[in-house]
This record gives sequence, structure tokens and C-alpha cells, in this order.
Amino acid sequence: MATSGEAPDSSVRRRRVGSRRTETDSVLTGKEDEADTSRDSEKQKQLLSLQPGTYWLTRIVLLRSVAFIYFVAFSVAYNQNKQLIGEHGLMPCKNYLNSVKRYVGGKIGMAALAYTPSLLWFMDWSDMDANLDGIALVGMALSGFVLVTGMANMIIMVTLWVLYHSLVNVGQLCQLLETGFLAIFLCPVWTLSQVPRRCPPSLICIWTFRWLIVRIMLGAGLIKIRGDKCWRDLTCMDYHYETQPVPNPMSYYMHRSPWWFHRFETLSNHFIELIVPFFTFLGRRMCMVNGALQILFQMVLIISGNLSFLNWLTIVPSLACFDDASLGFLFRSGAGPKKTVLEIQNEDAAGRTLKPNKGMLIRRVVNISLGVLIGFLSVPVVMNLLSSRQVMNTSFDPLRIVNTYGAFGSITKERTEVIFQGTLSPDPKDPEAVWEEYQFLCKPGDIYRRPCLISPYHYRLDWLMWFAAFQTYEQSEWVIHIAGCLLSNDSTVLSLLDHNPFHGRDPPRWVRGEHFRYKFSQPGSPSAAQGKWWLRKRIGPYFPAVDLEGLRGYFQSRNWPHPHIATQRS
Repeated sequence: MATSGEAPDSSVRRRRVGSRRTETDSVLTGKEDEADTSRDSEKQKQLLSLQPGTYWLTRIVLLRSVAFIYFVAFSVAYNQNKQLIGEHGLMPCKNYLNSVKRYVGGKIGMAALAYTPSLLWFMDWSDMDANLDGIALVGMALSGFVLVTGMANMIIMVTLWVLYHSLVNVGQLCQLLETGFLAIFLCPVWTLSQVPRRCPPSLICIWTFRWLIVRIMLGAGLIKIRGDKCWRDLTCMDYHYETQPVPNPMSYYMHRSPWWFHRFETLSNHFIELIVPFFTFLGRRMCMVNGALQILFQMVLIISGNLSFLNWLTIVPSLACFDDASLGFLFRSGAGPKKTVLEIQNEDAAGRTLKPNKGMLIRRVVNISLGVLIGFLSVPVVMNLLSSRQVMNTSFDPLRIVNTYGAFGSITKERTEVIFQGTLSPDPKDPEAVWEEYQFLCKPGDIYRRPCLISPYHYRLDWLMWFAAFQTYEQSEWVIHIAGCLLSNDSTVLSLLDHNPFHGRDPPRWVRGEHFRYKFSQPGSPSAAQGKWWLRKRIGPYFPAVDLEGLRGYFQSRNWPHPHIATQRS
């Protein structure tokens, strides 16, 4: 009976235990399903979002940025080269090329090309203005194409680099040469595709851009620490905004910032130029921090002064600190290059990577060679950075591929300006003579004129006049060349000026240069209420009054064409 009585209980217990096991199994199965669903959703999310570590979009941003700088540079060249280095310019490049030709033995050969690499050697020198215009126009067209479309190949970027190289030896910017050279190796050889599947961006090339921003910032920071004492006692920013080459309206207000803010600015400058560049080598996130801080720093400089396209150009290598995942917000989702990059990343994640063909293998060899070349050419640059006799803005190779940089190693404590004046009086010493002032396009002159805002454009003559003001006219002979052109109503030079007081009248009989000390007016002061942006005080003559006849011998001794009075065309 007992046995027969226990059977039902045992059966019930077995059913209960089985039921519990089934419930447990179902719970476990449910959790596993949830985990699988979570993994699937995470995987799906990864398939829909850009992953770090690739640089397809970075390449597009870099190429468009370089193209933008090229476009500005060639625009400046097109609008100003004829007046500055053209056939009848202030410093004709033909004279410079002839001097190089004589120096290398009177022949245009490899020695001349090594000393001054330029297409101008192979052009017709009888129409140098047309040569300069042609180079600039082709450069503008090609760079405009890359800027608008985001498409480029090696042929286009090499052409831009060669064209700019043809002008760089007569006063352009070396930093653009190095940046443009590195951009060549970002591109495929032939195709114009924004995302060429068989030509992935080289990590070596990305690192050459990063190495460039490191050298630029360390060079700028070290030259300051070793240079002017005011960088060490933190007072340089007390003067910078007022005495920089071409101030803008914000310079006027920032100059009057509290003393503690200027100290903070100087300390921040040292931190960003001397400490932050090393973040580049501390992993992805810190590298991006470096890029973001450098871009922010350059934007502050752009807002506070007209430093040509230099600060815009310095932003370019900072962009290499960011990968596709961090730059994806710049591109439209679900279409275009961003969609293509997502597809490539998904294929790579699925193991469907392209098998390297012969062209890809050759490209890898080229990229490795680039890294070796940049490393080799960086040796003298690094030695210069470590030297107590550091020099800035210098090239150590004729092609200017790897250079040393720096800015504002010394700060001028007061602003001086050269003001050109002309008179119709036959006697320049006559106390009754009326001297009327010429005004440049941007540099300070008329104390009532608001400082200009032109960045990233660049008025090169205004910039050169800033250097001339703390030199003598004997050190800047082209200043006398300007005086001769003003005496003859030369429309070429007058096109570089904003105001000709003799417009529509006879040209001046005499021109002189006066030296003035300029200071910003105090915001809210009676002077500012009168509309004065500047206050000025005469220092003395910069160069004495000159006339055309008196300049004849001076011009002949320098092989300059003697100016002749022309009809008023300004």
C-alpha cells in the first residue's frame, strides 16, 4: 500500500521538478535571445555608424582645405604679382632670375633649376606679366575645381605644387609648398573618385601631416621662449595687437583687454605651442584634443588680426588629427562619400577586403618611401629646433619639402608707419607747400579709417611696408621705387593703393616719406568719440623729398627703368 501510495506523490514531484527545469531553461533561453538581439543591434549600429581608424573622409577634408589655400594664394598672385614682380613691378622677377643665371655661370641648366626651381625659366621672358598671369589663372582653375568637387588626383596636385613653386621663389609662402607636397600623396594617380576603393588613404601620409603641425607649433613656441624677453615675463600680448603687421577691428578692442587677460593669453600660447603638440603621440583621443586646440588657437588668431592665409594654412595639418568617425558629421548621411565609406568599413568587418593588386603594392612602396624621405629631411629641422641658435622660416632643401617655421620671436613695442606724401609745390622746402597723403589698402594711415578685415586674403605691399617701417629706406630700396612710380602716376603701383590724392590732377612734383609713431585711441575717449581709431606723432623724415630728375641716377644704378610722367590712369 505504501508503495502504491508513494507513486502518485513521486510522479507529482517529478512533474514539478520538470516544470521548474523547463521554466529555468526558458528563462535562460530568453536571456540568451536578448543577448543575441543586443549583439545584433550593436552590430547593426556599427554597420550604420562610422568606425574609428580609417581616413577616407579625412582625405577629402584635407584636399579641399589645401585647395582653398591654393585658390587664395593664386588669387593674391593674380591680382598683385604684376605690380610687385612683373615686367615693371617694384621688384621684377626677371632681374632676380638674371642674377641667378649669372651666379650659376650664365646658363639655364640644372644648376639654375636647383637654385631656383621655377617654370619661369622655360617661358618667354619678353612678356613676363603674361607668364605670371597664366600661372596664377591655371592655379586658380585647378584649385577651384578641387575645392568645389572634392575630387583630385596626383596629376592635379603635382601641377598645383609645380605652379606655386614657380612663384614661391619670388616672395610666396614656404609652408604652403610643404603642405601641398604632402597632399600629392593623399591622391590616387588617375581617378577623380572621392573614395577610390583601391587607393586607401595612407596612414604614413596622415602622420606626415601630423608631424608638420608638431614642427610648426614647436618652432613657433621655441623661437618665442628663446627670443624676446616679453614672452618669458608674459607681457608680449600687451603690445601684439597694436604692433602686428596689419591689425583688424578686433585688434583695437583686444589691445585694451585687462592686464591679467594678456598674461593668460601668453601662458595659453606657450601651452598650446610647447605642450599640446606632444598630445599627437598619446593615442587617438589625445591626438584629436591636439587637433581641436590647434584649430581653436588658429581661429582666435584669425579673429584678432590679418595674418594673410597663414593661420588658415596652419589649420590644414591639424585636420589630420581626426579620423572618419570624428569627421563624419561634415558629410550627408545615407549618400555620397559617407555612404561609400560605411560600405567599405562593413566589407572589411565581414572579411571581404580587396586583395592587393600590383598598383596597390607599388603605392605602399611609394608611401613608405615618402615616410623615409620626410624622416631624412627632418633631421636638420629637428637639429635646428634643439639648437640654442634656432632660426625660423628656413628651408634646408632646394625643393622646400621640409622646412622650419616660427613667428613673432620678437615683438615690436611701438608701431611706426611710413606715410607717402606728395606736393605740387615747385619747392619742397617751402613752408607753405601743401603735402597730401597717399593711403594704402589696409595698413594704418588715415587715423579716422577703421582697421580693415581681409583674412585670408593678403595685401603683400601693406605687409612689406610694416617691415620697412622699422628699417631704413637704404635697407628697403623698393620704397624709393614706389616714390618714383608715384611721381609718374604709374597706374600699376597706384592699383595697390586705396587713395591717390592727385587723382584727376597733375602728378606731384615731389614725393617724400614721413615716419610716424601710431597708437590705438582709447575706446570711449574724446579722440574715439571724434572717430579716431589711431593717434599718431611724427618721428621725422623716412626719406627726403625726391623728384623724377633727382631719381634718374638712383634708378640707373639699380637697373630700374626710369619712370616717365604718364597721363592720369589711376
